[in-house]
Amino acid sequence: MSESNGKQAVHTDGAPRPAGAYSQGVVAGGFLFTAGFGPQDPVTGAVPEGVGAQTAQVLRNVGAVLAARGLSPRDVVKVTAHLQHLRRDFAAYDAAYREFFEEPHPVRTTVGSDLMDILVEIDVVALLPGPGPDLPG
Repeated sequence: MSESNGKQAVHTDGAPRPAGAYSQGVVAGGFLFTAGFGPQDPVTGAVPEGVGAQTAQVLRNVGAVLAARGLSPRDVVKVTAHLQHLRRDFAAYDAAYREFFEEPHPVRTTVGSDLMDILVEIDVVALLPGPGPDLPG
């Protein structure tokens, strides 16, 4: 993990290596922000067939970055998901998503996007343990 200006980059072999100038994750301000991950297997680079299998692999990739900081899907507060075929694939994506996140589910935004040969990409924001902000009850 490298640190700069109060930010700490998170690196793990359990998720695909960045394909450009970005970190797999960054810790800042009491949160872990992940990069948007696609469905590539981090070891082989293989991409599974179908949106359900791709969603499961994407969430394993995200989970590896969470685990690198001792977090789990229960710590995720925000999910942003991009689907290549929003209308066609939403139900299968949502079914695979429900296998990864339990209630209370994180807030989520799901949009249709041009994803260059994959069906789904997801990034998350997770709350780090420790004292949180002093919010009114």
